[in-house]
Amino acid sequence: MAMITTLLVANRGEIARRVFRTCRDLGIRTVAVHTDLDADALHVRDADAAVRVPSYLDADAVLAAAKEAGADAIHPGYGFLSENAGFARAVTDAGIAWVGPTPEVIEQMGRKDAARDLAVAAGVPVVPSYALDEDPATFAYPVLVKAAAGGGGKGMRVVRSAAELPDGIAAAKREAASAFGDDTILIEKYVERGRHIEVQVLGDSHGHVVHLGTRECSVQRRHQKVIEEAPAPALDDDLRERLHQSAVALGSSVGYVNAGTIEYLLDATTGDFYFLEMNTRLQVEHPVSELHAGVDLVELQIAVAAGDPLPFDQSGLRFYDHAIEARIYAEDAFGGFLPQAGAASVVHWPEAARVDHALESGQVVSTSYDPMLGKVIVSGRDRETARRRLVAALDDTAILGLTTNTGFLRALAAGDEFTVPGGIDTAWLDRHDIPPPDPAEAREIAARLWLDAFAPQAGPFAADGFRMSASSAPVVVGFDEPATPAARVPVDTVARVTVHQVELAHHGQRYVFVRPDAAADHGAAAVDDTVTSPMPGTVLDVRVAEGEQVTEGQVLGVVEAMKMELALKAPYDGVVARVGASTGQQVALGAELFVVEES
Repeated sequence: MAMITTLLVANRGEIARRVFRTCRDLGIRTVAVHTDLDADALHVRDADAAVRVPSYLDADAVLAAAKEAGADAIHPGYGFLSENAGFARAVTDAGIAWVGPTPEVIEQMGRKDAARDLAVAAGVPVVPSYALDEDPATFAYPVLVKAAAGGGGKGMRVVRSAAELPDGIAAAKREAASAFGDDTILIEKYVERGRHIEVQVLGDSHGHVVHLGTRECSVQRRHQKVIEEAPAPALDDDLRERLHQSAVALGSSVGYVNAGTIEYLLDATTGDFYFLEMNTRLQVEHPVSELHAGVDLVELQIAVAAGDPLPFDQSGLRFYDHAIEARIYAEDAFGGFLPQAGAASVVHWPEAARVDHALESGQVVSTSYDPMLGKVIVSGRDRETARRRLVAALDDTAILGLTTNTGFLRALAAGDEFTVPGGIDTAWLDRHDIPPPDPAEAREIAARLWLDAFAPQAGPFAADGFRMSASSAPVVVGFDEPATPAARVPVDTVARVTVHQVELAHHGQRYVFVRPDAAADHGAAAVDDTVTSPMPGTVLDVRVAEGEQVTEGQVLGVVEAMKMELALKAPYDGVVARVGASTGQQVALGAELFVVEES
């Protein structure tokens, strides 16, 4: 066994801070890496030492940083280099402990195509698939086109006909190459009503592999998880045990060491389950397993990396509360889940919850990295208790200055469908719209805040409601709609009040109410013939030229931000009068990219 004394985290943001927290508890010195953009980030300030790197994807620079800082261990977190077998091998070849599975297992299990073959060999059921050289007309649609490398919902497209397949393959390849540097894809049967069930496994170098229970990760938008919980609800004992045994058997068959996750697709109609992939790293949703199993997964990872045996066998594990996690993203969930950017002027995280985050007041959120800002995690003696605590915690979460999905998460967690255990499948959010909350109550609170801050409290111009021969006149504050001030402001309200506007968070949702006299100075809205960028990002593709005839719905170009692509389409039949975009161009939210004159 080797004692680990200094650990470098080859990552950023909340996962780096999460690992540092356990290291502090263990008395291990910590080292952060950072780019110029992150020079003063929270994870840098949390570490005992920090080293600049040109990119988090620069394996040579990260390894050099570890040597420079005297690190004897590297934790990769998730994303970036976490499933890069070449980097893991370079770390171990340098005599530095790798806090993860062996490079050989990363190569075997880190790719969906190779992992699929190993699952078949281990007797684990897999999703029916199609070869790329098969006749697309023979496929049973819908099918799922997905990247063989990586995860996180990147490089995935649902294709419903042979005619759509070429575009689906092209988009998946492009996204996969951008996210993972590998455009290899698979084509599999798409299960319309599938639940995403995971099993957390843990192995040591002494041949022991155990499971830490199940997780439900079916609440997804565009194949990206939104809310996760442990254990997965609404599974009978026999099915749950078969999932556990399948995961341990697969992990044991490859000699798995350290923390990993086996992901399954459960057909909600038939009850059949299929192996999807194995994530050879710590998962974003690991906190719910920690709360459910009563363990510190990072501490166990570090112990295993040092050569220690697991401190328990399967019979020695106990399971506790039900845990739920909600991911806070910089995105407009009520506007197509488009990524957002800007300065988070005020950030307030809930006190009655575990929060893994790397966002503070005044911080600028860019589109350079993943849009996840933090995770709010709660637990309770049963699922309903945990769900209610999640709603309360999201009520107490406030981020001003940019739009997040907090209000959407709150509405979802409080909705009837989420109340039913196992009631939401992976495509539910693709089929259903969560209606945006009614702003009326928030507008009344904003009116009270503005009135208290700026209305005269005394003198001839004080609004006291007096009028001759009638009941008192109501006091009204003009915003986008006239508002009668609320009787009181809730104690947990977080707001910014100026003469011209009130910005506040109510039930997690951010609102900006502008006074009419201020709104007049904001300029005219874009005209109908102008196609603007719906998010800050990069122009990936320009498909038309000035003077070209286009039809309604024709794709003019593609914009990408935070590894998500969005096609920009012609609003009607016409002629392209102007192209203001070029491939590779960085564009701001609302930038005018195309002008189409209607025929």
